[in-house]
Amino acid sequence: MFRTARQIFRLPVWAAFLLLAGPVWSQTAKPVELSTDSIAATINGSSLVYVSDYFSFVGSDTQGRVAFALDNNRGRDGNAYQAEHFLVLHDENAGWIPVQGNGAYDNSRKELIGIPDSRHFRFQGSALTGLTIHGSSNALTLKIHPIVPHTVKSDLGGSFWLGSAPAVLTWQGRTLVGRVIFEYFMKPDFNRLTRKYFGYWKDFHGLYLLAGRDADFYLHTHRNEKGAELNGNLLGFFSLPGETHVLAGLTVDVTAREQALGFYRWPVAWSIHWQGKSGAGGATLRIYERNKIANWVMGGFSMGIVKGEVTLDGQTYQVYGLGELII
Repeated sequence: MFRTARQIFRLPVWAAFLLLAGPVWSQTAKPVELSTDSIAATINGSSLVYVSDYFSFVGSDTQGRVAFALDNNRGRDGNAYQAEHFLVLHDENAGWIPVQGNGAYDNSRKELIGIPDSRHFRFQGSALTGLTIHGSSNALTLKIHPIVPHTVKSDLGGSFWLGSAPAVLTWQGRTLVGRVIFEYFMKPDFNRLTRKYFGYWKDFHGLYLLAGRDADFYLHTHRNEKGAELNGNLLGFFSLPGETHVLAGLTVDVTAREQALGFYRWPVAWSIHWQGKSGAGGATLRIYERNKIANWVMGGFSMGIVKGEVTLDGQTYQVYGLGELII
């Protein structure tokens, strides 16, 4: 995520890792296990390390839908420790809601394995056991059931995993029932909070969508500076109750774009195709209500609301959620 001028070229953590470790995807995900002890040992043994927990929530009540994303980053560079939040909140009826807590904050407790608390957010529990996020400054609490991992990758000493779970957001007196898509990233010998890494990204599209009421659709596509697909950087999963499908044979076409304020264009719509367990699957998606976070003339960073439908094995699901674009 991009928050400040100092970090304007910092690649999203999951994309950075996948440039280094391209996964092999099957059509139906098998149960996966995490080696939390080895992750902790790597973190504790590294003088240069970067860790991130990213939560993307979509839920609803009788007043409509709300989407909330919170990225929690921390790192170590020698004797210095860092921490940072990035967050957005969108109400289906009121649009983008101003929120407090974006930016760097103190990590004097040198916490890297868990998410360090800030004056805006407190964290109780863990992703694997169940987590409660208290955001008093924004009058919200997010309660997340234990995250079910869908894929785990460990390479070059680092760890990257994706999962999802039911969740409930209480905000301004409302109780919104929904789900969270979660991304975890840890990499030693690397810290984007203190160092710059150029040339790692181009045309990144990340989609975090609730399908129906109890399923999750995730898509991630990312290209290098020459525009060619990199190995492992076209990813997706569709998590249904009781099973998760990884999206084999993925093709992603941008079917519409709009001019940005600079020498680039924002993607507006996608046509996506893959192979399901008993036939072809597909999605038609479109982005609305773009929230422009950063613009650097040759590219930009924005969040938006994505709507559309996903079809798998003859069944169609309406989807709604957040889209992240780094162009």
